[in-house]
Amino acid sequence: MRFMLIIKADTNTEAGVLPSKELVAAMDEFNEKMVKAGVLLAAEGLHPSSKGARITFHGGGKRTVTDGPFTEAKELIAGFWLIQVKSKEEAIEWASRCPDVLGPGETAQIEIRQVFEMSDFPAELQEAAGNEPAMRAQLEQGWPKAPRA
Repeated sequence: MRFMLIIKADTNTEAGVLPSKELVAAMDEFNEKMVKAGVLLAAEGLHPSSKGARITFHGGGKRTVTDGPFTEAKELIAGFWLIQVKSKEEAIEWASRCPDVLGPGETAQIEIRQVFEMSDFPAELQEAAGNEPAMRAQLEQGWPKAPRA
């Protein structure tokens, strides 16, 4: 089972404040433990929403692009881990080991969400996504490479 561990944004991450050297070292150690355990698939931090955009779909093909920043930092994400474990309980255990990302008196949050697997869908939906297995195989081989800026 794959799970995404989503670390919520706060006023500091939204202001573009970088983590301390100590926190970076603690996160590096945490990530290394997950790599050694064979559960880490990906881990990334995100730039603040001021550098992002949202696309709103209005139906009938109409779309609106809104540039950041976005309000309500608590509804935004600052980063994520993608892990593969045997259960939600194991995902919770790994998330619980995350270093304290804030100082005393502050509140941080990691949301844990299971990733859909093709087997979670009924046969007719699996059939509709017929290219899925081939695309996943290409991704696992590292091809095609996304263009780099």
